[in-house]
Amino acid sequence: MPSISYHACLDDDLTRHNGLLPPVCSLLESCRSIKPREWSFEHKQSSFRYLCQSNAVQGNTKITVSRQNLLDDSFNQIMKLQTFELRRTLYVIFHGEEGLDYGGPAREWFFKLSTELLNPMYCLFQYASATNYSLQINPGSSVNPEHLQYFKFVGRFIALALYHNKLIDSGFTLPFYKRMLGKRITMEDLEVMDEVFFNSVQSIKETDFDEVDMELYFAVDYEILGEIRCVDLKPNGSQIKVTEKNKEEYLDYVCLFVVSLLVNWKFSQGVEEQTKALLDGFNDVFPLQWLQYFDERELEVMLCGLQELNVEDWEAHTVYKHYTSRSREIQWFWQFVRSLENEKRVRLLQFVTGTCRIPLGGFKNLMGNEGLRPFCIERVGTEEWLPRSHTCFNRLDLPPYRSYEQLKSKLLLAIEETEGFGQE
Repeated sequence: MPSISYHACLDDDLTRHNGLLPPVCSLLESCRSIKPREWSFEHKQSSFRYLCQSNAVQGNTKITVSRQNLLDDSFNQIMKLQTFELRRTLYVIFHGEEGLDYGGPAREWFFKLSTELLNPMYCLFQYASATNYSLQINPGSSVNPEHLQYFKFVGRFIALALYHNKLIDSGFTLPFYKRMLGKRITMEDLEVMDEVFFNSVQSIKETDFDEVDMELYFAVDYEILGEIRCVDLKPNGSQIKVTEKNKEEYLDYVCLFVVSLLVNWKFSQGVEEQTKALLDGFNDVFPLQWLQYFDERELEVMLCGLQELNVEDWEAHTVYKHYTSRSREIQWFWQFVRSLENEKRVRLLQFVTGTCRIPLGGFKNLMGNEGLRPFCIERVGTEEWLPRSHTCFNRLDLPPYRSYEQLKSKLLLAIEETEGFGQE
């Protein structure tokens, strides 16, 4: 990830926030001797918390809201605040429950307001799919004429939660967090961006074209605003039939095309105004550059918190394909999981399922693209391969490694270094 100068970032903010930001040079100088990719999650969090504390503005900001009118009261008061007031200590008072806020009311406010504000019924956000309850911006949000103001409010609200170290109830898709962090959307993100397309790719991969005669050519039809367009994926592609021999080449072409199309539409033209409003609101509280060394998984954990994972429940509700519970690789896998701290277990869960949270009732209620889908470990590949994940199917492809140490190193490399979440 390209390096961004904290000094430049703070200089920009001093201008934008009327010189309210105090210097944080001692922290920045100490960080320069360490490569950001080598920082632990705890180191990144400590550095971020230092930035927040060093740039806090003296005084208190109090908001008073009613439980019956939580969204409107919160919107009206937060949107009236000057940017410097957002950096003050935040006190929340519920009508009829006046008293000192030692953190409890504020924690409750963040949690309850996020449940209401991010509810898809308000049309600002929508679920990623029928079975993926992570949120993404709804391209049809303009049915609310004030939707851009509400997206700015969402941006302020998310930034306030991070700035004041509070958690919210609902989480977003990992591509959404990548967009916030300015990271490139990749082919691996297709699984969340367009589940139907991802499943069709899987179907093509599993089809033997020597046995099935399919009228499939190196061209694609797609619809934009009701207009059907056809594009050749290579010169004269509409005349080149897909065969078992050139199937992989076809998939490479079509995936690159669809990634380009979806990134341009879903993360630019489709929700460009909404995204800009949200990021503008976010930057009212603190600059997004402060998060530059976090990845999308870490940002989700910071915003939604860590869920303590029960390894016994996880193992009891895991199924195996071409392995059994007695296979040595499976024994090593659970030995590896038990050796991890909870943070790394959550990273592993995110790598395979796309989320850091499990549903109510535990692992037995994990959902896939067609309803309940248990965590699955499948024997695939050779020992030279890295583990791969299929988040629509909660499946981990685990090659037959020759030793526990090899399995451990390969899994750590996969969950710590892989861009996106999953390999397909």
